[in-house]
Amino acid sequence: MSIFDRLLAASAVKTAMVPRENALPGRDTAMPLRGENLVTHRPMRGTPDATGGFGAAGIGEWGPDLQAVVLAGGCFWGIEEIFWQQPGVYTTAVGYAGGYTPNPTYEEVCTAQTGHTESALIVFDPAKTTLKHLIELFFTSHDPTQEMRQGNDVGTQYRSAVFGLDGEATRLAVATAERYEPTLRAAGYGPITTEIVPLAEAGDGHFYYAEDVHQQYLFTNPNGYRCHVSTGLAFDA
Repeated sequence: MSIFDRLLAASAVKTAMVPRENALPGRDTAMPLRGENLVTHRPMRGTPDATGGFGAAGIGEWGPDLQAVVLAGGCFWGIEEIFWQQPGVYTTAVGYAGGYTPNPTYEEVCTAQTGHTESALIVFDPAKTTLKHLIELFFTSHDPTQEMRQGNDVGTQYRSAVFGLDGEATRLAVATAERYEPTLRAAGYGPITTEIVPLAEAGDGHFYYAEDVHQQYLFTNPNGYRCHVSTGLAFDA
């Protein structure tokens, strides 16, 4: 087999979703998580529920004045950076969603054998910003037509996704994609491939926080890697 054939075969493996039964086993213990976001100085995880746990999604409770959504659009370092800068965003964190391996490590996610995509949890105050604005920003901040990749980053861990925590987020993301796709097609892009499902229906329904070294990575490493192949196309007024 030639080098080209080996690279092609490796790419095919990286871009194929692993079946649940073949996913890596993972572990019962969650990643340690520091107390606060280094930029916002607010918690990255909500408060425990009545049982002392952090709920089926793993993110805790945020109270009646805050909302949350999980977004994936390539390397999670850059997605998180884009959103922590937005007025009205309360806090952010990076992690893994849409897969099957419990409490995966970054190295495991990179094998494409966990089913996860690199994701960012965005918690915001709807009195100061809107979910509509944040989802529009998401679609214009990367190329949502690149299935299982963003630019040179190839694999299931880089797939575009909106994992809503309620029906409103899912409906709004679908409507936004439908509104944006004609603009993309007119510019020569293909269809939007963004996975849009409630988090509860994505893989095992859990958001797993990534290792501390990845949290707010571009704040501690301002010259670090960013991979966002933005189309440069805005929404029509």
